[in-house]
Amino acid sequence: MTKATDSKLAGAMARLGTESAFVVLARAKQLEAQGKSIVHLEIGEPDFETPSNIVEAGVQALRDGWTHYGPSHGLPEFREAIADNVNNWRATDYSPSEVLVTPGAKPIMFYAIMALCGPGDEVIYPDPGFPIYRSMIEYIGAIPVPMPLLANNDFRLDVDRFRADVNDKTRLVILNSPSNPTGGYLPREDIEAIADCVLSTDAMVLTDEVYKEITYDIEHFSIASVEGMRERTILLDGFSKSYSMTGWRLGYSVGPQWIIDAMAQLQTNAVSCTASFVQMAGIEALKGPQGEVAAMTNTFRKRRDLIVGLLNEIEGVSCRSPQGAFYAFPQLSGFDQSEEEIASLLLDEGGVAALAGTAFGEFGAGSLRLSFANSTDNLVEAVSRISQTLDGIR
Repeated sequence: MTKATDSKLAGAMARLGTESAFVVLARAKQLEAQGKSIVHLEIGEPDFETPSNIVEAGVQALRDGWTHYGPSHGLPEFREAIADNVNNWRATDYSPSEVLVTPGAKPIMFYAIMALCGPGDEVIYPDPGFPIYRSMIEYIGAIPVPMPLLANNDFRLDVDRFRADVNDKTRLVILNSPSNPTGGYLPREDIEAIADCVLSTDAMVLTDEVYKEITYDIEHFSIASVEGMRERTILLDGFSKSYSMTGWRLGYSVGPQWIIDAMAQLQTNAVSCTASFVQMAGIEALKGPQGEVAAMTNTFRKRRDLIVGLLNEIEGVSCRSPQGAFYAFPQLSGFDQSEEEIASLLLDEGGVAALAGTAFGEFGAGSLRLSFANSTDNLVEAVSRISQTLDGIR
């Protein structure tokens, strides 16, 4: 972009970030087009097809004429299915009127932050964490306050630091458990500590739980289930991860009526509504057989064990076993190069597309994010290439 065209943009655009996974994916595709072999560990997308019953429901909905505008809040029958599912998962009592259906879960981050926050407000967010959190906080002129989730604490909350960071300017607290990028999980005691702090202020909580069904040896617990937090919590969830529906763009939010209505108003202004036939497929996802979800999670568990074990055999690499999602977040030590330089080297010379931990925040320094949403053979090959590349710079 030239300076001339840059000057035509609103100043807020300079504060808007991006999602590095798509940048690395584009570069990896360029290298593949030149004939280079690349193992893709950069993109956060299940390598499974959408279950056939969901596909058939979507196709049938198209044939049945679900191709017109629907309500900005979402189709009533879908909102009812979502409320039932959320209440079963989290022992809550939400009504369909407290549900907003969105084209993907990401818009909820935009809507919630835009509806609640303004210049000078403080927003506590996980770091390392999904980069769009900070991007949107800074875009609207609010003040980002990172909540460090560090490997030496098993990516858990530092309760004392969190308590110190919460104050009268705190407008919103963002949680993500299980986490992208670390695969870490906030246990019940951490979540209850967060709730205790939040309830002493006027702050709201945005809890991103899109990986709730992809967990290993833990039981999912939501802050929405904590006494007193129902009216203070905006729940973010979706279908991309659990049902391998990334391209369908289907998400939802559940929360108090007043914030759901405000976010629906933003949606009306932005995209009008979510595609009706996609919502009909979503009903089938929630109400239909769940066996493929369980099978996918079991496959991810095996891949997790494989890649973590192989990574920990590499000198200078230490990797904790993630408790959820499908990401490994190994720590690097003993290298002169930064994590960004190592990630570039892995792609250009090693043929492995990975992300530097700092793509997810300052506290991701010294780390890489590796998606194990890939075949066993490819994971073995990728770690072999990583080992060889690191051997060359040690």
